[in-house]
Amino acid sequence: MEKNEKNEKNEQMLQTGSFLQLVCNLCVPTIVIMLVMVLYNMADTYFIGKTGDPCKIAAVSLCGPVFSFLSGLGALLGSGGCTVVSLALGKKEYRTIKACTSLCCYASLAIGLVFTAVVLLNLTGIGNAIGANADTLEYTRTYLQILAVGGPVILFGNVFNNLIRADGSAKQSMISNGLGTIANMILDPILILGAQMGVAGAAVATVAGNLLSFFYLLWYVRKKQKTFSLSIRDCSLKKEIVMPVVTLGLPLACSTIMMSVSHMFMNHVLAGYGSVAVAANGVAGKVSMVVSMVAMGLCMGMQPAISYNFGAGTYERMYRIIRNLGILAVVVGGLLTIGCLLGKSQLTAMFIEHEEVILLGERMVTASMLMGPLYGLYQLCTMFLQSTGKASYATLVALLDKGILYLPILFGLNMLFGLNGVIYTAPLTDMLSLLAGAALCAAWKRKIPAPELCQR
Repeated sequence: MEKNEKNEKNEQMLQTGSFLQLVCNLCVPTIVIMLVMVLYNMADTYFIGKTGDPCKIAAVSLCGPVFSFLSGLGALLGSGGCTVVSLALGKKEYRTIKACTSLCCYASLAIGLVFTAVVLLNLTGIGNAIGANADTLEYTRTYLQILAVGGPVILFGNVFNNLIRADGSAKQSMISNGLGTIANMILDPILILGAQMGVAGAAVATVAGNLLSFFYLLWYVRKKQKTFSLSIRDCSLKKEIVMPVVTLGLPLACSTIMMSVSHMFMNHVLAGYGSVAVAANGVAGKVSMVVSMVAMGLCMGMQPAISYNFGAGTYERMYRIIRNLGILAVVVGGLLTIGCLLGKSQLTAMFIEHEEVILLGERMVTASMLMGPLYGLYQLCTMFLQSTGKASYATLVALLDKGILYLPILFGLNMLFGLNGVIYTAPLTDMLSLLAGAALCAAWKRKIPAPELCQR
């Protein structure tokens, strides 16, 4: 099997690199990717906010669940494929890598086309389902229509930005995301404000940015990543290829899709308190994303190293990586939480000059930061279970946070405490999910061979 020097160097890093080396080469680029995604999301909200119309901000926020659903489909193939490829690298199974990457390529394009057709044929129905009302429906339809056209390239980008991290090539994933975000941020003011396209301009900029990432990924995989394949001849629908990708991708996919569903229900509840509440939640969500995305970036970045060492049977090294990662996640999460709380007034005011939205947004930011320092530990629980092949436990943890616990708590607190209860739904759910995740990790760890036994 052909491997270039870069692939061999990355594999050596996963096998013997220091924790600091792993953080610099895997986590830092992935964190940059996550922060780029935050900027990506913020750009639309920021420039739409300059129109001074809360209904337009609310419409973009309402479309978030649909974009998250598409991202969830990408996570199913991308996250699952990344784990399969990392485990295969540890076992030196290079044919599995080609079959997996080819499958992910053509499945992402096919699913993307289905997504496009379904959304275009049901614009009004989907708009109503995600919480649009008479004030926001037309803006929502416009955004959805343009987003749907870009479905295949958006999905392909989500999948392969995950896949190329499998051997430690996180910098290339960072470049791909960076190119798309830069294009989006350049086009946003030109289209939204300059061409006065409003919501349509935001959607066009988003699709254009993803198209640029798509072309970069095609070039990189074809020219630079010799262990991957985009050839239809390598595509395999055999159970031993398809099932690991699907089952190992389920945790992140379920988390992302359930987040979409939960966001939809949250918007429905908030709509009862007016467009100001929906807009404030959209603004506060952009601020709190800084903490959650950095935590996710730390854990997702280290996933190839955890999977590689689990596949290779070097459990002592794997546990040392996980322990150090947990400490780092708490420290970084704590510092970011303090920063967001101190700057919440300035951060919320960045997006819109509307006093009611700003005041309510500040309250929502404060509530969302309550679990900020510990959110990385929740992500670590999910990533440990997924990276070591315990997909059922990882899926359960993901479903707890975004559905099984979230929805009953949302409706219960809304019934008991009104808007104040809705605001504190997320931190309470995160705390309970972390406790459940820690318990499942402890149960699974007892079934993994002890490092000292593996060394005999």
